[in-house]
Amino acid sequence: MAELLSEIVDKYNYWLYIILMMIGLYAMIVKNNLIKKLVGMNIFQTAIILFYVSIGYKKDATIPIIKNAHGHGAQAAHKAIEAAEYINPLPHVLMLTAIVVSVATFGVALALIIKIYQGYQTLEEDEIRMRLRER
Repeated sequence: MAELLSEIVDKYNYWLYIILMMIGLYAMIVKNNLIKKLVGMNIFQTAIILFYVSIGYKKDATIPIIKNAHGHGAQAAHKAIEAAEYINPLPHVLMLTAIVVSVATFGVALALIIKIYQGYQTLEEDEIRMRLRER
């Protein structure tokens, strides 16, 4: 039992990401206001980005630049490369792209919400559906 509790405590960041994802999912599904749905989507995306960045983390690792790799003769390194010493930059790079897409999605969605508000004078999903049925 103590081992299970220790393992849960060691992985607290994953639990935090799951909680953030559930908050975002809850807001997207349950909330009626379009802005609240959009903020929920943004929270959900942020939780996923944090999750992937934390997966790419390695304790006591360094950036993937091989030390003393350049040089000639006796100056060049002849040591075997050990991948365990280096951090994989791919998850971080992909998440930078995801952040850009997230910001762009948020901006376009806000612009659409503004247009919806100008057309219907409300941001409540139920009222917009009711007005669409009346047409």
